[in-house]
Amino acid sequence: MRHFGHIAPEVRQRLFHREPCEFTADSPARLLSAALGATLYSPATRPRLAEDIVKQTGRGVVSMVLCLEDSIGDGDVPAGEENLVRQFTDLAERTSGADLPLLFIRVRTPEQIPDLVRRLGPAVRLLSGFVLPKFTEERGIPFLEALALTETASGRRLFAMPVLESPELLYRESRVETLEGIFRAVNKYRDRVLALRLGVTDFCSSYGLRRAPDMTAYDVQIVASVIADVVNMLGRADGTGFTVTGPVWEYFRVQERMFKPQLRRSPFLEGQAEELREALIEHAMDGLLREITLDQANGLLGKTCIHPSHVLPVHALSVVSHEEFSDAQDILRPERLGGGVLRSAYTNKMNEVKPHRAWAERTLLRAEVFGVANEDIGFVELLAAGIPG
Repeated sequence: MRHFGHIAPEVRQRLFHREPCEFTADSPARLLSAALGATLYSPATRPRLAEDIVKQTGRGVVSMVLCLEDSIGDGDVPAGEENLVRQFTDLAERTSGADLPLLFIRVRTPEQIPDLVRRLGPAVRLLSGFVLPKFTEERGIPFLEALALTETASGRRLFAMPVLESPELLYRESRVETLEGIFRAVNKYRDRVLALRLGVTDFCSSYGLRRAPDMTAYDVQIVASVIADVVNMLGRADGTGFTVTGPVWEYFRVQERMFKPQLRRSPFLEGQAEELREALIEHAMDGLLREITLDQANGLLGKTCIHPSHVLPVHALSVVSHEEFSDAQDILRPERLGGGVLRSAYTNKMNEVKPHRAWAERTLLRAEVFGVANEDIGFVELLAAGIPG
């Protein structure tokens, strides 16, 4: 699979200075954690789940979570498990799995991990791992232990993606202690933890809050403070950190808005792009685009998505610009190891080698999985090219 693999090769050649790389479920964890992109969630009870997965693959989805937790009712769990096993078996009979997204199951209890792997049988080859809810050290260790034992028993590499969403993480008096405990747990199982996911909806629920489509998670100060502390303690670029993914965007159509749209007209003036701008605004995508930009500025990579229309904006804004790529390459040249300051090739900024080195390394990893845009290509062209005709 590859990002933007669903569009024609000749279109990719026009868009990209360097095209996104190909990867598989067996690729190195460092690559996969950066390549998750827009992770699309789907209730495990959907009756045509196998067809949905194939359909979304054709629309550019590269990672999906099939949910047995909050997205379904308590009484629907047994039926959801049965449906998952049936749908995985159907997929395994129809495809080799090479072109399918990375598939994860969001479980409720540690006991579900070995039970589901056993019931999946040979179809487990399509499974990349499990999403672990409401993760703290105390609640998370049993999940990670179950995952490790199941991996050994099945012979299948399985990743964990803990969700950080518990009240203990939100409350000021317990936040640091909770984050320290989370770090101890995930560091012990570092090779199995692919990414940490932020559950902002649960954070808001603890205070009876819900952000409007005009606002991002960063406008809700109590949520923004948690994101900052999670990145501070768990997302460091010194080799101790993990990939932290962005929070879910809840909206996909707006009936009425209070504030002006957040998308300027000027990037959309070419061709039919003005129509694209109107469509994005109508479906609340201007708020999503702003939040994705703020995610990246705050050290997050990838995003939880609950609607297929959110996938392309996440991927389009994850592509590395030609200017970013040029700066990153200049900073990482072997002759620059001693440090120093240089003017960027675009002659519009200072690149200071030592302070910007970690940024450059992360940028080149993102460039590998999402590609580098041609010099004259921006996010508008990437969005327009990726929309199904």
